[in-house]
Amino acid sequence: MTRVLGVDACKAGWVGVLRTNGKVTAFVAPTIDQLVQQAEQPLDVIGIDIPIGLPDTAPRKADLLARAAIGRLSSSVFTTPVRAALQAPTHAEAVLINRELTGQGLSIQAYGLRAKLFEVDEWIDRATTRVVEVHPEVSFAYLAGAPLTVRKSTWSGSEHRRALLAAAGIILTGDLGLAGHAVGVDDVLDAGAAAWSALRVAEGEAISLPDPPETFADGRPAAIWV
Repeated sequence: MTRVLGVDACKAGWVGVLRTNGKVTAFVAPTIDQLVQQAEQPLDVIGIDIPIGLPDTAPRKADLLARAAIGRLSSSVFTTPVRAALQAPTHAEAVLINRELTGQGLSIQAYGLRAKLFEVDEWIDRATTRVVEVHPEVSFAYLAGAPLTVRKSTWSGSEHRRALLAAAGIILTGDLGLAGHAVGVDDVLDAGAAAWSALRVAEGEAISLPDPPETFADGRPAAIWV
């Protein structure tokens, strides 16, 4: 029995979609540790929508390839800042550091993810399950056989993604265990897409962008799996 967990960041912290033997349930927790504990062990693979492997002096190939795979919705992939920039105490300082090392600045949105980036960066050293980075829009593009053109914030966009996941065995209906939690539809869809990619990894069907993954000074393989 294959058990995989797809994870996405949300306002409440983290949301996870667990797929076990065709059954789908979901969890919400303020920390990644607590989320994984709710899913219980053993898990075969965890797919998470957060960069793993922070670059040193240049943009990651994973981000560039993900943009190419997504096409029109490529703005959903932000360029992962270098580690030194994320460690800066202010956004202004981070921009200077990132520009000095890569020739590019960084958005306030990318800098704002630093807490979650470092939370995962620290947690992954303790994880007992294989953890891979995913990007939901890349997963949806592969599910559809072509880049999607309508955002999931729209009715048609969310319904299209829900149907794609259902056809692949990730059926997101009912409360899923999320009753009483203020979790956005887009976050649940993204966690579902992460679970689909995690399942492909577990079954040996996934590919990585790039192939092989890059490795930076932190020693972690940097690639988006789909």
